[in-house]
Amino acid sequence: MEKDILSIKKLLLIIVVPLVLYLLNVLSIIFIPLTFGLFAALVFSPLMRWFSRKGIPNIIGVIVALTIVSVGIKGAYEMVQLTGKELSNADSDFTNKLNDRMNDLATPVVDILGIQLEEDETNLQALMNDEMISSNLFGNVGSGLNVAKNFVSMLLMTLFFMVLLLAGSVNMQKVMQLLIFKQRHASVKTFRQIEKDIFKFIIVKFLLSLFTGLSFSLACYAFDVSFPIFWGVFAFLINFIQMVGSVISVVVLTLFAVVELNIGGSLFFFILVITGIQVLFGGILEPILMGKSFSINTVTVLIMLALWGYIWGIPGLILSIPITALVKKIMEKFPGTAVYARIMS
Repeated sequence: MEKDILSIKKLLLIIVVPLVLYLLNVLSIIFIPLTFGLFAALVFSPLMRWFSRKGIPNIIGVIVALTIVSVGIKGAYEMVQLTGKELSNADSDFTNKLNDRMNDLATPVVDILGIQLEEDETNLQALMNDEMISSNLFGNVGSGLNVAKNFVSMLLMTLFFMVLLLAGSVNMQKVMQLLIFKQRHASVKTFRQIEKDIFKFIIVKFLLSLFTGLSFSLACYAFDVSFPIFWGVFAFLINFIQMVGSVISVVVLTLFAVVELNIGGSLFFFILVITGIQVLFGGILEPILMGKSFSINTVTVLIMLALWGYIWGIPGLILSIPITALVKKIMEKFPGTAVYARIMS
């Protein structure tokens, strides 16, 4: 009888898990900002408890949290504007050099596609004027506008969910108690541990990404690579994608540096410096500062990156590690799933 019940539970699990993942994908417009809002609320939870201990009304804590977030958004907007000005103020020498390199790169593509050049037309111009290429670029511009609109709507929804959670309209600890643990002591203890780990992860990740971006900018200044502010912001943002982001930032900046730096010592040392920066912050300091909070092995990280990236795209890549850590922490509390949590470690 017990074996039959166990078999039924496993069968239900096999059915339920894909169904849940499918719903997360279909309803991503709700679940992505909800998840971001949850993690944002966890960051401000210690501040809210401090206000509560001091007898300060809850609404004051919510206003302070929103003010901090607003200042951060304002700072990000100013930084984007600064990088835009930096890119638009590129000198003519760099523009000519970039056009020459892009024209060289376009040459084999033009040959492969069999595009015929008009009189006084460069390979790059012929490639851009091709009907198929231009239609794809136009479509990508439209997609870019949709991405911008979706980003703004998700940002507003994230703030909405964050306010709801901070205001106590939805008590996640009680939700965990009702749906998972059934006991108040276990749910409170686990929720506080999750809150502590997520808070530590977000703060450490933010600071290390910030210092990585600053170091990239300084390296670009030192080696006279154009757009140092842009590359610093790029490294800061993409570093939030665990493991993959650091590799992308080094590879993309290296390819760009080839345009400006001569193939030789300066390029070699520049690549060595930016690689060393990523190794220092991502490979040495991050594991040390994280400690045992997120003891998740590399295979699990890669699988979760692929899974959540497939379900939610770029937001999924950013959220994959915190979500995995949350699930792992819950699995550790049950004897039946503790073994899977140990496998993930």
